[in-house]
Amino acid sequence: MSRPDGVGLTDEERYDRGMVVRRAVLSDAHVDRSIANTTPQTAGFQDFITRYAWGEVWSRPGLERRERSIAVLTAMIALGHHEEFVMHVHAALRNGLTAAEIEEVILQSAIYCGVPAANTAFRLAAPILAGETG
Repeated sequence: MSRPDGVGLTDEERYDRGMVVRRAVLSDAHVDRSIANTTPQTAGFQDFITRYAWGEVWSRPGLERRERSIAVLTAMIALGHHEEFVMHVHAALRNGLTAAEIEEVILQSAIYCGVPAANTAFRLAAPILAGETG
């Protein structure tokens, strides 16, 4: 029997668990596009992120998904990964964060990640959050 932290899972079980979480967080449409766009060069990476990012880390019981979203948004802002940031703003909303909470995460990031990074994050998040508040 496997534990909630993933110890004892087979790679197939970890992949299956990861796919459930990945679809819940990113949406079926996003995951279906990623799978459809998989090439022989990216197949290993798709397997890796499904098993480890989603089947291991995002599946752990230590943080709720909304808390994980806060951490991911901050990391994407800090590292300037704009495309991933936009994807994870949508994910954060699916994970239960409100538009106001996402705005607070961005504001908090201004202090620790820099004002220009937060400025870009606000610009990228604005059209997404406008749909949630407008």
